[in-house]
Amino acid sequence: MKKMERINGVTEGEFEKGEMKKCMEQVSHVALDIGGSLIKMVYFCNHCSVHERGILSSKEGCGCSNGNANCSLLKGKLFFLKFETSKINECLEFLSTNEFQLYGGSCHWACACNQNVIKATGGGAFKFTELFKEKLGVTLDKVDEMDSLVAGTNFLLKAASGEAFTYMNDQKEFVQIAQKDLYPYLLVNIGSGVSMIKVDGEGKFERVSGTSIGGGTFWGLGKLLTKCKSFDELLELSHSGNNRVIDMLVGDIYDGMDYPKDKNH
Repeated sequence: MKKMERINGVTEGEFEKGEMKKCMEQVSHVALDIGGSLIKMVYFCNHCSVHERGILSSKEGCGCSNGNANCSLLKGKLFFLKFETSKINECLEFLSTNEFQLYGGSCHWACACNQNVIKATGGGAFKFTELFKEKLGVTLDKVDEMDSLVAGTNFLLKAASGEAFTYMNDQKEFVQIAQKDLYPYLLVNIGSGVSMIKVDGEGKFERVSGTSIGGGTFWGLGKLLTKCKSFDELLELSHSGNNRVIDMLVGDIYDGMDYPKDKNH
């Protein structure tokens, strides 16, 4: 099984097998982002659900609470996993476990949800549609990647305390962003490629720039230059690597010296 983590900061792979199985039997929502390099999976482990106004429709019941009395309040945890896209069969095998085939079925409020549909975004949601249908009998309900990205970022910035922070001189400092000052902001999404998106409000955004050089390039060059067999292994090596050995620096141009700050020299 792949490593997993909880959004409340608990370290990866903490659960014992018994606890994991118990939790996965209560999985009620699964979603995928199938990129060029990695498949990112998120699923919700439901401990219990509380309704403020009775049983909701399948559409409403699959939502999340935003403080509105008409919405459901779900109690549980989100889990995140990742798989290399080139090894998509590992992802399919994970989803095919008995526990995941029952997602939604153990929750009375979610029974109306279609158990054979998984929300998915990214280019792979189109590329692997038939593969998911053939192997799992699952239909991928495709969600626009940028719509999903912006909506998720807006939600986190509004609803999750301590989501925004600055990082300078090896120090992380959390900042609070007032709702009235949230927009506009520039969202830089680094995946297999890089997209820069200007966000002006709810559902108001445009891609202003980007590049095809991103995680895919990093992974490809890493495999050529090292003996790494996985993306995680390459990330581990990056912690101890020294970019000054191969990058061209200012000192390479100025005969071994840093850029002269004194204009008289």
